[in-house]
Amino acid sequence: MKKDASSEKVNTNNYDTIIIGSGVGGLTSAICLARAGQKVLVLEQHDVPGGWCHSFYLNGYRFTPGVHYVGLMSPGESSNQLYSGLGIANDIGFYRMNPKGFDHCWIGEERFNYAANWEEFEQDLIARFPHEKKGIIKYLKLIRNVGRQLQLIPKVKGLWQQLTIPFRTKHMGKYSPFTLKRVINWHVKDPLLQNILNIQFGNHGLPPGKASFIMHAAIMCHYAEGGFYPMGGGGALVKAMTNKIKSLDGKIQTSTSVKHILLEGETNKKAVGVELVSGEKIFANRVISNADPGITYLNLIGKEHLSTKLLKKLNKTTYSCTSLMLFLTVDMDVTKAGIDSGNIWRIPNQNMDDSYADMQKKDILDGEEFSGMFISCTSLKDPISFDGRYHTLEAITYIHYDAFEKFKNENVERSPEYLAFKEQIIQKFLVTLEKVIPGITPKIVHQDLGTPMTNEYYINSTEGSVYGTEKSLRHIGPFSYKPKSEIENLYMCGASIAAHGVTGAGYSGVQTAATILGCQQDDLLKEDITQELRIFEAEDASNYPDWMLKKMEVKKLRLAKNDVFADADK
Repeated sequence: MKKDASSEKVNTNNYDTIIIGSGVGGLTSAICLARAGQKVLVLEQHDVPGGWCHSFYLNGYRFTPGVHYVGLMSPGESSNQLYSGLGIANDIGFYRMNPKGFDHCWIGEERFNYAANWEEFEQDLIARFPHEKKGIIKYLKLIRNVGRQLQLIPKVKGLWQQLTIPFRTKHMGKYSPFTLKRVINWHVKDPLLQNILNIQFGNHGLPPGKASFIMHAAIMCHYAEGGFYPMGGGGALVKAMTNKIKSLDGKIQTSTSVKHILLEGETNKKAVGVELVSGEKIFANRVISNADPGITYLNLIGKEHLSTKLLKKLNKTTYSCTSLMLFLTVDMDVTKAGIDSGNIWRIPNQNMDDSYADMQKKDILDGEEFSGMFISCTSLKDPISFDGRYHTLEAITYIHYDAFEKFKNENVERSPEYLAFKEQIIQKFLVTLEKVIPGITPKIVHQDLGTPMTNEYYINSTEGSVYGTEKSLRHIGPFSYKPKSEIENLYMCGASIAAHGVTGAGYSGVQTAATILGCQQDDLLKEDITQELRIFEAEDASNYPDWMLKKMEVKKLRLAKNDVFADADK
């Protein structure tokens, strides 16, 4: 059906750019375009902006489903440059997670900590696996070379740099056709060492046998100097971005679902605005979709308006895995169980491809435990959120959408069968959590489980996918979807375009804005000496300013006061 511009409900307040979706990619695009003088409108179907980066509250305690840590936060590094270049660094802060172990590997009964220092990390590996010393040194050098070369690509300017790029990125080019499993097998043989080096597979959602080596190298380099968690959770980043957009006269409209992208022109292939579910039509010179390719092209555009080539690509597109996320508030001192601000990656001591295959089976209730779990204590990552008594934790495992296929047509009012299924899943989560934090179950004061259905409802991602398109060899780099679409004046950004993750999606939005404005990414992220990103230590309060200490104290006093009133009411 032709989505033309005729309607009784027409918004004549035309915009330069309408952005569909307020994930960080959409928000960074909005900042860059508004700063360039464009009139920008961001539309979000959820009642809060942010996409995966948004925060929400359960029983008064904050959780963020899609932000667990960010890397490259030091001055001059890419995440720092992104926030400083966008002009929001002064409005946010980060806590450095445990530098001795920002990622903890729990592989069967084996333990290993990722130190937030590349040289220390290398020496720890060599001390643990002296028989693999040569391979460790060679492999980590390759990882770093690939990481540096990847960061060169967006910075290429001029003909000479374009001509020399194959020589400057030779490692990346040489290893780009290979899976992680194949490359790591060339360098190290010890199965435990391989699992340790591959443990961050959860950050791209694929096992070694299917994951791109280049993608995994990018992840390892992103966290080479440690992990950082935003003060106030992911929602604090969103707030800084939305405030910046509003200060530039941009507009953000939540609880607004887009039904169609409006098309005009002789071939009906020119985006001119959007039609909302309400029937209202809003016009613009261009449209950016922060939704994934499936939602954008198949739902918002329609197959009849797409080329045979694009339809073929869409039919072959596979989306990343989906997830189960358990959100807990507990009344216990989890530090006594050895929990700190570092993440825990827990998998069996076996071939990681086998573990992943077990995670993806349809019967997810089969077996005592999930074959892979990520566990994080957000109240230790974000000390300013801790009230002195109740800790908040998030436990995540990856599954296949098929496990929830029978519930996909349910509405928001979930069936008793669905709710019972969720309860069984929670009990299976607790089996693992009891082994990590003994005695946690009776200390739970609130619990809730996010499922693929939750992801679809709040994030509107295809089959609840957590990373957009699957990050396999045929979906990244030259094979990924591009910022500029085949539809005139329609652009894309987000996890399925340039890269995923908080920083990757953020840079994707900048790159899309640069494509529209006819400039380079770095032109939109120029150094601003007035911007300074604040970094504090999650494990050491000695560098906390007075305002932070006072805020933490007020939070504790408020809880103590509430406890007194609660006792008086009994």
